[in-house]
Amino acid sequence: MPEDTAQTVAAVDLGSNSFHLIVARLSPGELRTMDRLKEMVRLAGGLRADKRLDPDTQERALACLERFGQRLRELPSDRVRVVGTNTLRSARGAEDFLARAELALGQPIEIVSGIEEARLIYLGVAHSLAVAPDDRRLVMDIGGGSTELIIGEGYAPGRMESLYMGCVSLTNAHFPEGKLTAKAFRRAETAARQELEPHEQAFRARGWDEAVGASGTIRAAAKVAEANGWSEGGLTAEALERMTAAMVDLGKVGKLDKLKGLSSDRAPVFAGGVAILRATFEALGIERMAVAEGALREGLLHDLVGRIRQEDVRETSVRALARRYHVDTDHADRVATTATHALAQAGPGWALPVDWGEPYLRWAALLHEIGLDIAHSGYHKHGAYIVDNADLLGFTQQEQDLLAALLRNHRRKFTTKTFAELPERWQVPSRRLAVLLRLAVVLHRNRSPEPLPELTLSADGDRLHLAFPAGWLDAHPLTHADLEQEAAFLADADFTLAFE
Repeated sequence: MPEDTAQTVAAVDLGSNSFHLIVARLSPGELRTMDRLKEMVRLAGGLRADKRLDPDTQERALACLERFGQRLRELPSDRVRVVGTNTLRSARGAEDFLARAELALGQPIEIVSGIEEARLIYLGVAHSLAVAPDDRRLVMDIGGGSTELIIGEGYAPGRMESLYMGCVSLTNAHFPEGKLTAKAFRRAETAARQELEPHEQAFRARGWDEAVGASGTIRAAAKVAEANGWSEGGLTAEALERMTAAMVDLGKVGKLDKLKGLSSDRAPVFAGGVAILRATFEALGIERMAVAEGALREGLLHDLVGRIRQEDVRETSVRALARRYHVDTDHADRVATTATHALAQAGPGWALPVDWGEPYLRWAALLHEIGLDIAHSGYHKHGAYIVDNADLLGFTQQEQDLLAALLRNHRRKFTTKTFAELPERWQVPSRRLAVLLRLAVVLHRNRSPEPLPELTLSADGDRLHLAFPAGWLDAHPLTHADLEQEAAFLADADFTLAFE
């Protein structure tokens, strides 16, 4: 029977150690998993000293994505989310690889920040457990290149941190020749404690009712502990100590196949993961850690379903940022209304996908004055910096780059180079969104609460035509002057603005 793509969603996690694909069906009150695929790619292991991915790792990743792409081929792009994490955040010159990866997969790839990764992990874990609103949990996830720690209540994350240590990176740094010695473990654990040190007191002060681990490294450690009779139903500090001693007795990574319960694909990076676990148990005073089935990919699915059902955390993030920087929300809402109205009229002529462009245009309008909290001079630049560097929950780094480009270009000189740094598929549409935002800002420059007259806007190529009711511009000479000035700014960017 053909798959009902309208009710099917999928998530792909391009982790630093392994790639995961999960396909689920939307059912009333639940997500029903239909398919899972996992491949060990070890992306982090292919990151050279110059932070570039080596060719063999790239080809291995692309081959995996081609296989995943076959499974996703029939699904519309708004039912799929694909995210890259620490290694793709860190990799230099990865643009060509990402372009080839998107082609192989047939879907756009988003790069998420460490904090956004932590939020998605918590969401996946919370949905995989029986959650009460006042349950406070510490959630831990060890990836190939980063470790996430989150304390939250119910489905809401609170304190979140993403630390620059992972099972691949720590193994490569402290067990480079595959020798498993007590001294090497002490060095690895000390390095992990150094990463944890700035956050220990804050996490301990919050406290939690239960510690929960997610993803491959922690699940693998729990399986080893149970298979060897060191603990049941999770991990303890004693079990981790005995696990470390057993690995030291074996002496080499190549002999870890003799460690009962450990899979061969997990063995090469297991030592680094156990060192991180031991350091975290000691730093935070953890006595026991349960293991959850949910992780980042499940969190992605639930976040995607939220967007489909108009429960988008990005909306909350934008409103919170506007409040933080004391935005005049009445004025921002007026600009947003005019901007989205302009998109509805100009979109067809510019082949702008309204469903894609409307949220970004509206969010940029709501945030276009956040830079005023720093200084009026160059406030569009200050606002762009804030948006590009803030931890905006729900947003990928590319989305934040897009918002920053819109804020940077909502007034004064139109800086086209900011758009050249965006994904290629967004470069032309985002420039056009910026033009519409600029017009909305100009038309509301007097900050009057009085509504604008009925406007007609049409677009063709790089030409815009704006029509006002007869006599309106004569009655508003300042707006007329503002539009003339704006036309000059746009002309420098090869846009033609005509109005009457």
